[in-house]
Formats: sequence, C-alpha cells, structure tokens
Amino acid sequence: MSESGPGRTRTDTTVHGVHVVLEGDPAAPPLLLIHGSGATGSTWAPVVPSLATTYRVITIDLPGCGRSEPASAYAVSQQADRTAALLDELGFGSLKVVGHSSGGYVATALVERRPDLVGELVLVSTGPSLAALLPEPAIFKVLASPLFGPLVWAMRTDLMVRRGLAATAVAPITVPDTAVADLRRTTYRGFRAILAANMDYITAGTVPERLIAAGKPLLAVFGDSDPRWDPAAAHQYEAVPGAELRYLRGVGHMAMLEDPDALVRSILDYTR
Repeated sequence: MSESGPGRTRTDTTVHGVHVVLEGDPAAPPLLLIHGSGATGSTWAPVVPSLATTYRVITIDLPGCGRSEPASAYAVSQQADRTAALLDELGFGSLKVVGHSSGGYVATALVERRPDLVGELVLVSTGPSLAALLPEPAIFKVLASPLFGPLVWAMRTDLMVRRGLAATAVAPITVPDTAVADLRRTTYRGFRAILAANMDYITAGTVPERLIAAGKPLLAVFGDSDPRWDPAAAHQYEAVPGAELRYLRGVGHMAMLEDPDALVRSILDYTR
C-alpha cells in the first residue's frame, strides 16, 4: 500500500516475509530503524515524521515480530541476513542504521556481515556487554517463567502491553495504538527465542569488541536513567575509534517514547 502527500510518500509492504514501511522523500538519504526485543517497527512512530523530513525512513518488523512472518531460527546473524536481503531487494546501500536495545545487536551484526550496507551506525539504549545488564523488572521475570509466562502472554490486554513497555521507562510514555496492536501479534514462543538469541550474541562478544575493527562512524545514545542497562556502562563504547556518546537526561530505556524530540535531535545532528 502506498500513500503520498506534499513532499513525502509512504509505502507499507512486505518483502521476503518481513513487514516494512518506507516514509519520506524517495530521493532522500536512507535511514533504517531496527526495533528491540518484543517490540515492532511501529514503536518508532513518534520519531518517524521528524526524521522523514531529512531521510527516507525505513522501519521493519524483524522476523517473528509484529506483522512479519515467523522464522525457523532467530540467531542475531540470521536476523541481520534477513534484513540485508530486504535492503538488497529494495535497492538500498550505505544507510544510516539506528538500532534500539537489542535491535542494536542486529545492526551490529549487519556491520559484521554486510558492511557495504551500513554507512553510519547509531545505537540507542543498546547494552554493550552482558555485565551491564541490570536486574530485570518484575514483569520480565514473570514472562521468563515456563509456568506463568505463556499464560500471562496469552491473557495480555492492551493495558498490560502498555505497562510492559513502561516498565523500562522512567518518564511517562504514550504508546501508539498501532504499536500495541502489532505487539500483540508476536507469539510467546518467538519472543522467548529472540531473547535467547540476543543473549547468545552478546555472550559470544561484546558490542564494542565487535565494532572496534569495523571502521564505521558510531554514535551511542543512552538514557541517563536506563533501568535495563547500567547507564555508566555506555562508556564502553568509547573503546571504538571515533565513537561518540550522548546521554539523554531524564530518559530510561525507551527514548523514542519518553523523549522523541531529544532522540531525533541526536540522530539528525550526528553526521560523519
């Protein structure tokens, strides 16, 4: 489905089983937004209109999430390969890639496996190493339970979805209705498999270690009150040559929902 208006076009489609939305001037430089675990492309909704004034913004639902088809396996490398296939099909290269939370692992794997597709890299609230992980919120512990997790997932309401996202925020958030509907499409089995794959990836090597030799411009953005990953651990990214680190004041883990304007400014300001 395509829509158009003054100075912009919007296309909502599926490519190789991956749901993708493209918004902005088709001639503008491309920017890819990759969501984190248990989220979908629609969680980026508060920042897309502003970013689309400068970029051709591409948001995706990773395999097994939202409106994308389930996958047979969810290793981060496989998620990156599926993303690369989509970008190849659409004819994009040398993009600015923005990954939120574990979406930053997929973005990093994209750098590792297809460096030609990544021009600049922005990691938002992406835990740099397993040692930086803070104690899980109560809702995460429930969902991890083999006894109660599937039951809670099956019975979740729109309100529970909103509260689940708010559990890692420190500022009040408004979750778009479309995001709630898309989040409810994800299966519990897929969600748990994605979480496990993300832990495998970061256990095998920290994100800064993986990026040191990549030679890609890197901006790491962290909320200074992130309850999911130790904000001080974001300094680990300074090991990457030329990397820049920015903290968002009074922001937790969900920057695009807590302070979308500050996140947009960070992304737009960063150009190498």
